[in-house]
Amino acid sequence: MDWSILIVDDEEMTRSMLRMMLQLDGFAIYEADGGFQALEAIQTEKPDAVLLDVMMPDLDGIETCKRIRQNPSTANLPVIILSGKAHPEAIEAGLQAGANLYLTKPTPRKKLVEALHSVL
Repeated sequence: MDWSILIVDDEEMTRSMLRMMLQLDGFAIYEADGGFQALEAIQTEKPDAVLLDVMMPDLDGIETCKRIRQNPSTANLPVIILSGKAHPEAIEAGLQAGANLYLTKPTPRKKLVEALHSVL
């Protein structure tokens, strides 16, 4: 089955790198540059999973994840936070917000693909 992933990051270069990495493994990719755009894309594109950055200017990843979980139509959507914030408090906040997994940047391609397969 072809899985679709929504990559949410305010940095275009990061989204581009992740897109290239994941397309090598056959994932279909959607992109959003912030939390509000991500919430809209989830409704219109219906991705199978979300890769979500934390630090974004409009709506951060923690709040975006909480909103995904609060919406009955998206409450079970797999969410992996992929962030540069690596301290234990940040990881705990991400998991408390409802993320299935919390990975830190940079994450090797193999580990990222394995994480996606584990939540899908």
